[in-house]
Amino acid sequence: LICSSAACCKYMLIILCAVLVEVDKRAQMFIIIIIIRTFRVFSSVRIVLVESIPEGLEFNSSTTHPSIFQAWLNLMAEARSSLDIASFYWTLTNKDTETHEPTAYQGETVLKELAELSGKLSVRIAVNKPQMSSQKNDLKLLNDSGADIRVVNMKELTSGVLHTKFWVVDKKHIYIGSANMDWRSLTQVKELGAVIYNCSCLAADLGKIFEAYWFLGESQSIPSPWPATFSTLYNKDTPLQLPLNNTRSNVYLSSSPPSFCAAGRTPDLQSVLSVMDDAESFIYIAVMNYLPTMEFSHPKRYWADIDTQLRRVAYEKRIKVRLLISCWASTQPVMFPFLKSLASVYDPESKLDIQVRLFVVPANPRQKKIPYARVNHNKYMVTDKVAYIGTSNWSGDYFVNTAGSALVVNQTDSQSLEPTVQSQLKAVFDRDWSSAYSTPLTQHSDLKDFC
Repeated sequence: LICSSAACCKYMLIILCAVLVEVDKRAQMFIIIIIIRTFRVFSSVRIVLVESIPEGLEFNSSTTHPSIFQAWLNLMAEARSSLDIASFYWTLTNKDTETHEPTAYQGETVLKELAELSGKLSVRIAVNKPQMSSQKNDLKLLNDSGADIRVVNMKELTSGVLHTKFWVVDKKHIYIGSANMDWRSLTQVKELGAVIYNCSCLAADLGKIFEAYWFLGESQSIPSPWPATFSTLYNKDTPLQLPLNNTRSNVYLSSSPPSFCAAGRTPDLQSVLSVMDDAESFIYIAVMNYLPTMEFSHPKRYWADIDTQLRRVAYEKRIKVRLLISCWASTQPVMFPFLKSLASVYDPESKLDIQVRLFVVPANPRQKKIPYARVNHNKYMVTDKVAYIGTSNWSGDYFVNTAGSALVVNQTDSQSLEPTVQSQLKAVFDRDWSSAYSTPLTQHSDLKDFC
């Protein structure tokens, strides 16, 4: 029953209740115990939004969520048998920056706890091939402590990178979100993710994506087709039905690139386009980068799949579209004309409503010395129906040849008094959109004035 969908469990419980009438008292007690345990299992399936709010960033808002740092500590404390982590890179100490930054202590604490776990239970790490020698220090420590590590050579496989960021704990708890295994992701970069507790079905499904990385780390070639053990029943057309926070939910996991998707798996791009197509009133997007191009390809290539979909739903369905895009030292100037083009699709008389704002994380002189920090690194979308929490930036490469994943939750049919994930994620977007750190993008905006 634990690994069945909520609908299956409902029917099973009805059958069990009917059987109660026909059996003796001892059997009745046994069946009652099964029913009670089943309800306990599903009532304990919880989803929690988690955030990293950079040091010094303060909101005049009541919208808050537990920290990713605390979520990772909680997951490690829950671990009894296994921990699988898919990651882009590892820099949990600030030796790579040589800044002696005191806020690195959170990352160092996570690394220490992981090293201790590696000597007690199964810890496996699938990681992109390190680009710098400094990115190998954490991995060496963990490997020496007992962790099994496989490097996935994405450059050779697809010309991309392993950009995924997720955890699977004891095959029943998961974390997925924007935070890298980087100390800055806990104290110097704005991040968002989700933790789901006590859901073996979803953990097993995310585990299949991890097993694909694990397989590729050894084989270094992409099977076609993938063996049946990697396939899934859950996708945009047949999502997993279960109660999250006692709220009826349809859930699935998408993945990229398409060549990594076994039978049944929805490619991440199709997930994004589908979520947009299903929206009826609004689409709110918060991502670090937004470019209708193949950002890293040579020669340069235009890639308009998402951009076209946004314009289409804004025009055909009169959907309200909001994009909150990051602006920081590494922002590419070419992003501005594309964003301005989208923002120009605004005419209240014609009921065209696409708006773009830039989010800037301020930095004091000390913080400015920290490389690759002080940025809104979020990668999510929320509509009037769906919460989409991903690990990819929004340019073509991330959907075509880079490894990423996303959690898609629809609680539209909820009759619960509990706040939905969608409503919580919308509150995060509204808080950030209306904050002092957000500025409207106009046709006269200049990169140097913001970033």
